[in-house]
Amino acid sequence: MEWTALKTVGELEKSGYQSRSIKDELRDNLQTKLINKTSIFQGIIGYEDTVIPQIKRAILSKHDINLLGLRGQAKTRIARSMIELLDEYIPIIAGSDINDDPFCPISHFGKSLKAEKGKETPIEWVHRSERFFEKLATPDVTVADLIGDIDPIKAATLKLSYADERVIHFGMIPRANRCIFVINEIPDLQARIQVALFNILQEGDIQIRGFKMRLPLDVNFIFTANPEDYTNRGSIVTPLKDRIGSQILTHYPLSIEIGKQITAQEVIREVTSDTIKVPESSKTLLEQIVFEARESPYIDANSGVSARMSITMYENLVSAAHLRMLQNGEKTTVVRLSDFDAIIPSITGKVELVYEGEQLGAEQVAHQLIGSAIKTLFNQEFRPIKKLKKPGVSDEFDSIVQWFMETENFELITGALDKKYAEQLNQITPLNAVIDQYHPTSDEVERTFLKELLLWGLVEYQLLSKYKNPAGISFADEILGSIYGRE
Repeated sequence: MEWTALKTVGELEKSGYQSRSIKDELRDNLQTKLINKTSIFQGIIGYEDTVIPQIKRAILSKHDINLLGLRGQAKTRIARSMIELLDEYIPIIAGSDINDDPFCPISHFGKSLKAEKGKETPIEWVHRSERFFEKLATPDVTVADLIGDIDPIKAATLKLSYADERVIHFGMIPRANRCIFVINEIPDLQARIQVALFNILQEGDIQIRGFKMRLPLDVNFIFTANPEDYTNRGSIVTPLKDRIGSQILTHYPLSIEIGKQITAQEVIREVTSDTIKVPESSKTLLEQIVFEARESPYIDANSGVSARMSITMYENLVSAAHLRMLQNGEKTTVVRLSDFDAIIPSITGKVELVYEGEQLGAEQVAHQLIGSAIKTLFNQEFRPIKKLKKPGVSDEFDSIVQWFMETENFELITGALDKKYAEQLNQITPLNAVIDQYHPTSDEVERTFLKELLLWGLVEYQLLSKYKNPAGISFADEILGSIYGRE
């Protein structure tokens, strides 16, 4: 049956339509999806075995929810995705400010209209996309914003007393009746404003400037909060926390692979073009930088490192390759390790530094993060290099160092055409043997990036030195590099 074809309360009654509270609606639709094995919370990656099961249990328990986690942990996305569990359409009394249920209106307008017209009361249908309300909690939010206030203009226009219920202008929460209402960063809300939410969550009655109204609102609340807020700006008052059914902790990606999936999903479409090839190792390195940042002593762990950092780093990285491609007049190109300088602006603006980090400087911290990530990836793709080894025993990396001892003034021109860039790296003949040993099946795109990783990794192990010049990057063995004051 096409529900939206029904236009009056009488037609709705004849159809056999049954109204449900929003919590019942969410619960029933979740059960149906689970029984039918329908995908739920699409696009929420990395929470399949941790956060998502807790959300499902909270919905089945008909709880309001508080999502507690650091920035960039998909809290708002989770809240927005819950509209998938709402009915596609619900009926309301036509013209109602607060989505009055045609069978059980709660506003003066809805009750009066139904008393006057009975079964001829007109109805309209609201799509689930219009049943999501969101408010960012800020210190300037007032009770009037959330709950409502007396409207003197309405009172004067309608010639009504301030004691008349009809002079009330409803705030965001009453207007979200039969909807999902999200308050982001709830600790930022002043304590006295949080107190105004007590009865709405528990008893359903509200007070507006002396009006004590029994208004049984039907709202599913979702709150989000950052643990940092509890000390820096405010807190959730205890009685409000007590009224929230489930508090669910979110987290950052637990593995590099999950981080890569999230980044691939979120980057802008323009950087996923086939004209720019991104080696898999470069994607891994990008995510490793974020993991290093979350463990860095220079970065405030309480503030966290958002997943947005890896997303914007990826976009800047690919854009650097794109810019070089356009300048060189090429139709395709490949991301290089030397392109990673382009991600610095995405790091410096996304991290909160502790005192030691501020002293070092944001850009220097970013370079250290990249260096640490290079060393970690080097250890994974090849192997860690021991500081000490037996006299007279050489390893696979010694031949590379020896090559630089015998070669002076090797310079990698970072802006060169792809073919020329690969030829420069191919001059270092010992690199091929190491790549063949550890990655014998890798393609040319991956091999070129791994060759760069070998050089940068040996610099991190202080077996080679490098320094930047206007044209590119020069490499030398560490002893010669130290004489000339190289990095």
